[in-house]
Amino acid sequence: MKRRDFLWTASAIAGCSRCALADSIEPQFRVSLPEAHRGTLEIDTKLLDSYGPPPSERRQFYLAAREVFERQRDTGFDDPAILDAARQHSIDLMGGPMLGDLRHDGVTIWMRPATDRPLFIRLGERLIPVGETNPGTEVRIPLSGLNPMTQYGYQIETDDRSIATGSFRTAPKPDHSGSMRIAFGSCFHKIGVHNPNLFREIIAREPTAMMLLGDLAVDDRRDDISMHRSDYQLRDVSQPWQHFVSQIPTYSAWDDHDYLDNDLSGIPRRFTAKDRSALRNVWHQNWNNPSADDDREGIYHSTRVGPAEIIMLDTRSCRDNQRRSQRGSYLGDAQMRWLKQVLSKSTAPFKIISSGTMWSDYVSKAKDSWGTWDTEAREELFDFIESNKIAGVLLVSGDRHGARAFRIPRSSGFQFYEFEPATLGGASGPEAWVDDCPEQIFGYGRDNLIAFGEFTFDTSSEEPSVTFRLIKETGEVLEEHMLTYQQLTP
Repeated sequence: MKRRDFLWTASAIAGCSRCALADSIEPQFRVSLPEAHRGTLEIDTKLLDSYGPPPSERRQFYLAAREVFERQRDTGFDDPAILDAARQHSIDLMGGPMLGDLRHDGVTIWMRPATDRPLFIRLGERLIPVGETNPGTEVRIPLSGLNPMTQYGYQIETDDRSIATGSFRTAPKPDHSGSMRIAFGSCFHKIGVHNPNLFREIIAREPTAMMLLGDLAVDDRRDDISMHRSDYQLRDVSQPWQHFVSQIPTYSAWDDHDYLDNDLSGIPRRFTAKDRSALRNVWHQNWNNPSADDDREGIYHSTRVGPAEIIMLDTRSCRDNQRRSQRGSYLGDAQMRWLKQVLSKSTAPFKIISSGTMWSDYVSKAKDSWGTWDTEAREELFDFIESNKIAGVLLVSGDRHGARAFRIPRSSGFQFYEFEPATLGGASGPEAWVDDCPEQIFGYGRDNLIAFGEFTFDTSSEEPSVTFRLIKETGEVLEEHMLTYQQLTP
């Protein structure tokens, strides 16, 4: 892959980190992105079976649940017909376990039981009761009192039998001196959540957590909330997905296809504030973010994981379509105030700020990003970071399929760095390279790349550093770039 010279340390590594190719599973069915967007029964069943069909009872349960979701426009996971299908096919958990909200002394486990029998989490010698549950309703169980940087295995049990297993490693303490990895990426588009090769490679690299930046599990369901739920049920019966989220804590935000449809945001014509509220609600039901239960207007959230503050923005639902190109039209005033407050108060050496769409203006002429929506507020944010000398800020983004990185130079001589691995589903996008753009660091575009990004933070030396890697599903490291803390300090 052609690359251009740039000013900071970089190398490309040929070959694989391990002989993963021998273990790769070839898909039996290939579903294109336009097909995934259509999401008919035939297409979604192909997605479920793409790397080999799941156990027949899981497959039959999904098909029965989907039939109910298609027939009834506003029904929930607790619909009696869906719960009856779960009983018929011996499904105890409709979804989960999914890890999230990782801490140095604990983690939160999300699940959606299909049974009203008592549930327990076995963690070593501890047997933790889940408490009262309602079939078809998600539950979050915070585990606490754990040791930092320690591997734990767990089981979900009922009636003295195990119905699910998983494992996790707690985060480092905030003042830990050493290294930590966080994986990230966007644009599964329902396709990537069934890919065992991708998930196996991410797990093998042992990240502490993974950030999912948007276009993840729902594809263009607009205001049909039942079909949003159907797409989440398709995700949750996927064995590769379930295996992954039971081991790697995830932090998520949405983009346009999760939200309504391509390039839609805010409250578009023919939609209402009630529709937006319903979308936010179904999102919170189906992810395990730290702020899943708070009542802020939007799905944005932040948390500290070891040396990194994870800050995930809502760049869709808070937009004001009537004020496009005016200050405040992209994040909204409340979210901007929150973001500044989080940045001001954070004591983490590094701050990762995610945007569902691009921070820079360079790809697709910024048709749906900060560059055509609210350059004034973006400038205000960058100036705030510089004037307050907030160090360690890393920008990550998605939406524009492919993988790219850019410098965003400032008049002061400082520059921000943006990394955009929008390749989790392998959908091709715009051209890899932007014409006449010396700020671009690397680019992969119309090549159906399946890859993820990774930050490795090193706080063991006097000057901390972070190394970005772009890693294919086969284990091949395509890009490796190191930034020192000084380079990230205004």
